[in-house]
Amino acid sequence: MSVRPSILAAAAALLLASTAIVRANEPSYGPNTYDRTLEALIAHEDIAGRGGWPKVPSTVTALKPDAQGPDVAALKQRLLLSGDLAPEAVAGDVYDVAVVEAVKRFQVRHGLSDLGTVGRLTLRALNTPVEVRLNQLTATLERLKGNGFSFAERYVVVNIPGASVEAVENGQVQRRHLAIVGRADRPSPVLQANITSVNLNPYWTAPTSIVKADIIPKMRKEPDFLAKSHMRLLGAENKEIDPATVNWATLNSPYFTVRQDPGPDNSLGQMKIDMPNTEAVYLHDTPKKSLFRNDVRFNSSGCARVEGVRDLGAWLLEGTEWTLPTIEAEIAKGERKNIALKKPVPVAWVYLTGWQGADGLVHFREDIYSLDTPQGIVTSTIQPRKPKPKAMAVPVPRPTVIPVTAAGNPPAARVSASN
Repeated sequence: MSVRPSILAAAAALLLASTAIVRANEPSYGPNTYDRTLEALIAHEDIAGRGGWPKVPSTVTALKPDAQGPDVAALKQRLLLSGDLAPEAVAGDVYDVAVVEAVKRFQVRHGLSDLGTVGRLTLRALNTPVEVRLNQLTATLERLKGNGFSFAERYVVVNIPGASVEAVENGQVQRRHLAIVGRADRPSPVLQANITSVNLNPYWTAPTSIVKADIIPKMRKEPDFLAKSHMRLLGAENKEIDPATVNWATLNSPYFTVRQDPGPDNSLGQMKIDMPNTEAVYLHDTPKKSLFRNDVRFNSSGCARVEGVRDLGAWLLEGTEWTLPTIEAEIAKGERKNIALKKPVPVAWVYLTGWQGADGLVHFREDIYSLDTPQGIVTSTIQPRKPKPKAMAVPVPRPTVIPVTAAGNPPAARVSASN
């Protein structure tokens, strides 16, 4: 397959001068994300206008370093057109060091383990048409145009499709964390809030939805499930209920609260980062740390589990007596402890499936919730905060007039989906 010089020029424009895989210190979600992503959109429009990139055969998944043949040549052409392989390395059909590094670069850009060989997920990403990538970049630009989040001196961002967390200070990423976010049927919400406290050895109160969907079916199969999970049933005035007195076979609407005791097996792990919001989600630890090794990390019921969450907690508490060692020592006591931040830290949960970073790498993630649509973009864009209404003086009623007020209760807050 021949490649026209103009296509090579477009690919070369995407390729960094250095072939090393690096991560810029600037956040993926920040004041400069719009302009950089616009650059990526223009480059990909050029690629699309010239016919896009070719599909690679599924047999490339069998290739190993030093392999040779037409499959390697096809893979090289694909990596060239997305700017992952330098033009001078495209000749030949050997799976050499340059190809390994190009595959790793491609994998990093798509949030995959950089193994240097093509697996199932890498193959799917390679064969995603450029038109899909254009739509993802366009969706990001539309969300950022309507963005209502103010980038403060310190803030935290959760990118839901990227299943990742960044702690940002003075425009630089201080910490990056893998995350586990909501699965497709229990999605994590797009929102902005303020982190107000770090909770050590927290309780977990299961929301009614999880009690119905998960806990009741478990109890029908495993009568000792609650005991094994260190969970208690609490009724009126927090009086404990014996699970043996509950008719689990016919129970549909629970008349009790399910609360899990603090400890290493708690669904929240041993740390919760609290950020009051109407969706009742937050950041937290997890006892299932092996899940962070997966490239696909959509396993929660809405909240975000954070790898290395204690380091994130220490960062949030910088400037106080609470350092990582003192946090670790306090957790070891096994007692609940709520530590308020001196100053709330803004947090944004965003939905970005395509963007360009400060290092020039263009990143793509799966549209896990199918929100890269016109309507989906609207519902997954952070809206500006509504200004608080000014307090108004209450007029003194005339003696002959009986004031009439509208009866009604505020809507009940959602119980946390967590886990």
